[in-house]
Amino acid sequence: MNWALNFKEKVLDELQMLTIIAEELNLRFHQVKNTIELLDAENTVPFIARYRKEATGSLDEDAIRAIEDRIRYLRNLEERKQTVLKSIEEQGKLTPELEQQIKAAMKLQEVEDLYLPYKPKKRTRATIARAKGLEPLAMLIIDQEITEGDPLEYAQQYVDEEKDVKSAEEAIAGARDIVAETVSDSADVRKVVRESAQKQGLLQSEARDPQDVSEYQMYAEYSEPVKSIPPHRIFAMNRGERENKLRVKIDVPEEEIIASMNQIFIKNENCIFTEHYKMAITDAFNRLAFPAIEREIRSALTEKADEHGIEVFAKNLRALLMSPPIRGKMILGVDPGFRTGCKVAVIDATGKYLEGITIYPHEPQKLWERAKDDVAALLGKYDIDIIAIGNGTASRETEQMVAEIINEMDSEVVYTIVNEAGASVYSASPVAKKEFPELEASMRGNISIARRLMDPLSELVKIDPKSIGVGMYQHDVNQTKLGEALDQVVESCVNQVGVNLNTASSSLLKYVAGINSRTAENIVKFRDEFGGFSNRDQLKQVKGLGEAAFVQAAGFLRIPGADMFFDSTAVHPESYQSTEKLLASLDLTIDQVRRDGTLLRKKLKNSKKSINEIAKEANTGAETLSDIIESLEKPNLDPRDEMPKPIFRNDVLKMEDLIEGMMLKGTVRNVVDFGVFIDIGVKQDGLVHRSKMAKKYVKNPLDVVSVGDVIEVKVLNVDIDRGRIGLSMILDE
Repeated sequence: MNWALNFKEKVLDELQMLTIIAEELNLRFHQVKNTIELLDAENTVPFIARYRKEATGSLDEDAIRAIEDRIRYLRNLEERKQTVLKSIEEQGKLTPELEQQIKAAMKLQEVEDLYLPYKPKKRTRATIARAKGLEPLAMLIIDQEITEGDPLEYAQQYVDEEKDVKSAEEAIAGARDIVAETVSDSADVRKVVRESAQKQGLLQSEARDPQDVSEYQMYAEYSEPVKSIPPHRIFAMNRGERENKLRVKIDVPEEEIIASMNQIFIKNENCIFTEHYKMAITDAFNRLAFPAIEREIRSALTEKADEHGIEVFAKNLRALLMSPPIRGKMILGVDPGFRTGCKVAVIDATGKYLEGITIYPHEPQKLWERAKDDVAALLGKYDIDIIAIGNGTASRETEQMVAEIINEMDSEVVYTIVNEAGASVYSASPVAKKEFPELEASMRGNISIARRLMDPLSELVKIDPKSIGVGMYQHDVNQTKLGEALDQVVESCVNQVGVNLNTASSSLLKYVAGINSRTAENIVKFRDEFGGFSNRDQLKQVKGLGEAAFVQAAGFLRIPGADMFFDSTAVHPESYQSTEKLLASLDLTIDQVRRDGTLLRKKLKNSKKSINEIAKEANTGAETLSDIIESLEKPNLDPRDEMPKPIFRNDVLKMEDLIEGMMLKGTVRNVVDFGVFIDIGVKQDGLVHRSKMAKKYVKNPLDVVSVGDVIEVKVLNVDIDRGRIGLSMILDE
């Protein structure tokens, strides 16, 4: 009987959670319920978003992850409530009112506040006082019933040499310690202090040494409201504090808060212990409650800043990964450098490495003409189409050399600047060693730069996402959460684009839904052993790839030119029969559609049946049918092709060439809170402050542009000495 009751209560709790999530996210109940059931069954987010649209109501990945995050939080909350209730009950202190308060709490912090008075304590001043037998005296202070006499006379009764209470003053001081902890443990007090700090608090910083603040000069004497301070300033203060350059604290209206605490506890001003009670309340605020709340709010501010910083990084990474590939071109990649020289590599249209050299055009060797001759020879030998130059040290100096070569050769070769972040990390990685065991680490980075232009996604997945510097304060945020978020971005991009099963590296395959690193390696081994995959069914023979993983992965793995046409498309094997029924109902063969995908759309247009009717005949849902039609019509569709192509140049621009009012096209290199950095083809990236991004107020630059966007800008100002360029996206200002 008890088991049935508990089971029923649990079901009701889960239903309540689903209702809460649906209301919070403005979704229908069944969307939330079905999505959580799919997640609980260990389906991946990309798979659910792409192949379970009927169940979720076509929710995208962001909505599914929001549901996933919220149900995880609510389940953890429920689990914590049960632990707390059990602990208090075992102490024999659980009242019906307290039980109801805990069950009704909707935040973990509320549960912890209610649990605090009952939470087992470490050795504190109050626990020491209790051990000395001073709790009865503390209760006299709290009860506020005695209105006559001298507090010290009452305290004298608790003097006990054996318990190390030597005087009445010591006794009453110990009693105040117990009262202070009791006051501090009150959920009402925590709420008062927390709300005051959140609404009226100021986050303040000051220099530890005014003569040594380095880059933290702005924060040497700084103050900003807790409720409105932006993430980048939180990061800066935290970093200055870690580096021992700043002291950071939260300033609150102390007297006002203590007055509110007195109102909560002081019920009888005539009590002889009132002054001691007020002293204990002040001590509770200064020594216990406020320091705890200050730590909590500082932690919450940091967490909020982390979330924002990670979101910025993730959006920038997505834009970079989804940069359009440059297909069918011979590419020469250059990893610039001064002392160690520039590493140069040639790759063909498939990404195969052909040849590499090192040139020394810059300081200290200054073999400028010889370097030009060596590069020119490679351009002619391999009929190079594009030169990809890394954007690191010596990038613009190398760009100058490349521009001279192109002009002197009167060639149609063009060049572009490529984000090289993480290339050095890749060059020393096990993946790079396995790909190019015969090459030194220094020679691998230039190959990566060239391949990043050919296929950014396939190349960048080989690098830890945290090493790709397209964010804000990526080293300051929570590294575990950053890693998780960026892995999700990479997974999302890989599955959105799809993967060629016969050419993909294990680095790319491991991000496909349902596939882990070991299985990815096994897929490559199987492919090498049997000369490639001719159909998707062969995946089931790969070691470690079971039926569940096959279901998750199959639709994202494509086999161009496969005997079975559907295997080369985004149509999932579970929908093959439905697809055949669809074609049969339109009197089309698979070969006809393979030759001309537009036939399908033409037949549908002339059909007298609705999509819903056709879907019913094909035994599938309307959303899935629409995806099937799109997949057959454009089997080689790559969503990256719709993104702006990189800017190709054949001549170099110098900062000295810039004049105020000049209009230029540039590439967005990074998006941060205060604006956008644009590569306009000179040594230094220009900055468009967010106030110059649009005529209306721009709260978040990511709402306007993304990494990789090609935009037109106007030069506002140029400071050659400081290497700064001010730009505007408001062209008619």
